[in-house]
Amino acid sequence: MFESAELGHKVDKETYEREVPILREALLDAQYDLISQRGFQVVILVGGVDGAGRSECVQQLNAWLDPRHIETHGMGEMSDEERDRPPMWRFWRELPAKGKIGVFQGSWYSLPILHRVYGETSNAALAEAMERNVRFERMLSDEGALILKFWFHLSKAGQKKRLLALEKDPRTRWRVTERDWHHFKLYDRFARVCSQSLRVTGTAHAPWHIIEGADARYRELVFGRILLEAIRKRLDRPAPPVDTPAQPMAPAVDQLNLLRALDLTTSLPKAAYQQQLEAWQGRLNLLTRDKRFAKLSVACVFEGHDAAGKGGAIRRITGALDARRYQVIPIAAPSDEEKAQPYLWRFWRHIPRRGRLAMFDRSWYGRVLVERVEGFCAERDWRRAYREINEFEAQLVEHRVVLVKFWLSVSEEEQLKRFREREATGFKRYKITPDDWRNREKWPAYEQAVCDMVDKTSTEIAPWTLVPANDKYHARIQILKTLCERIEAGLRDRR
Repeated sequence: MFESAELGHKVDKETYEREVPILREALLDAQYDLISQRGFQVVILVGGVDGAGRSECVQQLNAWLDPRHIETHGMGEMSDEERDRPPMWRFWRELPAKGKIGVFQGSWYSLPILHRVYGETSNAALAEAMERNVRFERMLSDEGALILKFWFHLSKAGQKKRLLALEKDPRTRWRVTERDWHHFKLYDRFARVCSQSLRVTGTAHAPWHIIEGADARYRELVFGRILLEAIRKRLDRPAPPVDTPAQPMAPAVDQLNLLRALDLTTSLPKAAYQQQLEAWQGRLNLLTRDKRFAKLSVACVFEGHDAAGKGGAIRRITGALDARRYQVIPIAAPSDEEKAQPYLWRFWRHIPRRGRLAMFDRSWYGRVLVERVEGFCAERDWRRAYREINEFEAQLVEHRVVLVKFWLSVSEEEQLKRFREREATGFKRYKITPDDWRNREKWPAYEQAVCDMVDKTSTEIAPWTLVPANDKYHARIQILKTLCERIEAGLRDRR
């Protein structure tokens, strides 16, 4: 895989000085066109062999472009804040917005490769990490991002020569560390692992560009030209919509579905409710104060029909908790900042730290519910969202996030009753909007979307809990009980 990057490529000084001004001007023109169009973001990954000129190329790129619109991230060891979240969280929050260029020096490839080279993980774990990277990049590409992956290579002899040269020069001696020489001793192992990783992750939508790093002028020109060509091509010929193959939804043969099968007559007397509320709130409080709770976090998703009681259920949970331990995240229409990012970005950034709870009042399921029904996104987007959501939730659960998902269901008649009560009560009037009335007219479409959502995203690791909510007392107790039981299971998990 690296043979062509060990041939001794060089560019003479005269050629370099002639070509660079032309390249710089063209790159700046492309950058300004990117800023003007704001149609996509550019995600650049820079990796490779120690001493092959990764840092120098990134620095040169920053010198060539307008630094106000390029974001460079050196992703080294994880901080305590980052270790409290799934590994991909640190990358999600640094993704560039549309119209921007983001450079990652150290990426979602770095740690899986290092862990395998050091013998800390197996080949199977490396393969799983690479498959996850491919799925992540596919999602970014489907969201419109232009992904460019560069690998700067040196032969074993070339790396030794480069390290010795840097070490000999007093101006660059500081750049060579014991870690660099340790990695040199592991060169052959690095070559095997990296070759395997690049081979399985070089895809049509996110290919690897392998550049020989021995000659500075050569690597900079090649790096700049590849970048320019890719951005210019996308600007001048925007990528067509990505068709996501998907099986058609199964047509209904009878009138039975998941929501209609719920027993909405289930109720709980007020006296019993008050007694059980106190008991379950106390139990929840004790669970969050258990010393083992510091090793996990909780994310609660609340979806449901309008006026189904999501807010009231959330308040019964927060009423049992220390305010320092939780956050309620109300999800509304995306802001301009959020529209400039991949869809899941605004949810990833709210993933709680260990020992904390996050309650999402509406959630990432909006894409397959309101966006699907109201036509706010293309069919190909909500169809692929099922796969992306399952991947997202798998990463949460793998990192010991207790994920609890509730759908609160009411009948059309009960919803109408609550709507009218809200309109008649001054301090509740803000809860009812024209959108609520309009959504009622699309009840069958929303019902079908909810059933499809549950069928495709209720997994063994992240199941849905369907809550009959015509009786608020019953619904609140079921939610508290389910949450406590799921946290208890998480505390018993010794991963």
